[in-house]
Amino acid sequence: MKLARAVEWVGERNGYLRLLDQTRLPKEIIYRECRDLEAVRLAIRELAVRGAPAIGVSAAYGLVLWLQTNAPAGIDAAVDRLASSRPTAVNLVWALQRMRRRLAELPAGGDPVTWLLDEARVIEAEDQAMCAAIGQHGAELLRDGQGVLTHCNTGALATAGIGTALGVIFTAAQQGKRLHVFADETRPLLQGARLTAWELQQADLDVTLICDNMAAQVMKEGRVQAVLVGADRIAANGDTANKIGTYSLAVLAKAHSIPFYVAAPSSTFDLSLSNGGGIPIEQREGREITHGFIGQIAPEGVKVYNPAFDVTNAELITAIITELGVIQPVQERTIRKRLGSRL
Repeated sequence: MKLARAVEWVGERNGYLRLLDQTRLPKEIIYRECRDLEAVRLAIRELAVRGAPAIGVSAAYGLVLWLQTNAPAGIDAAVDRLASSRPTAVNLVWALQRMRRRLAELPAGGDPVTWLLDEARVIEAEDQAMCAAIGQHGAELLRDGQGVLTHCNTGALATAGIGTALGVIFTAAQQGKRLHVFADETRPLLQGARLTAWELQQADLDVTLICDNMAAQVMKEGRVQAVLVGADRIAANGDTANKIGTYSLAVLAKAHSIPFYVAAPSSTFDLSLSNGGGIPIEQREGREITHGFIGQIAPEGVKVYNPAFDVTNAELITAIITELGVIQPVQERTIRKRLGSRL
């Protein structure tokens, strides 16, 4: 199965970060060479790299790049600079805080660059292992011959491994389960059309692209037996932030008695938030809607509301699939029990 590699450190101590530029897909396969923190921040902000796990890994390597030319004493400003690039994905802040704590443990006389490069590589390896475990746990929930609807992009393009929600689909396919995947186009930036459909085709899997507003009809026709999405932040009670449009799918799945699954690593949980009302929602430029990829499609000067994410209430989620196992029912008690030592 052929999968893209979104994030890669090239070289050793004085190396650089290479990112597959996802703004150029599916027409072009172009890589960005990031050699300083600002290049990484711009890549995250512009969605050249996206997906909560991949953002976290990229940010970890971004701090390594910063340390190549700066003293460790200024690490807090570097962390804050990267953290401001996208506010909703908790993996970004999680990875940065972990790197900052690791730097504080630097032995006397140690090289901070090598020290944090090793930690960034550990974070990347952990993400790969988490994706594989999520795939194994989630594949048990899918049956041969099912139709599965997914939203946005949650595969190898969004992680350092095989993906979260798409990782479940890839694993099920490797087990011999024949699935038909319906991929929402995912307005306004079309991650489903540009990335998910491309990624599934690259893996030789059966995929059909639909517009976001076709999901209800596809469900009504009985073509979908499961909805499977990722997450950018999950509150203590299970309320889940994901790409805008996810909440709509959860409501539709409930109306059609279709199970709605969220696949995400344990690092995506933010237990400091009691519920989804505290999750910061990134607001993006209106031009993404008024112009998109084909030029102007709306009248000049029209008001635009463009939240990048929405929050799905826990009661709409059938189960959350993590590397530690499946959380069901989705409640604070079951979440804390499953996460256990990770708290």
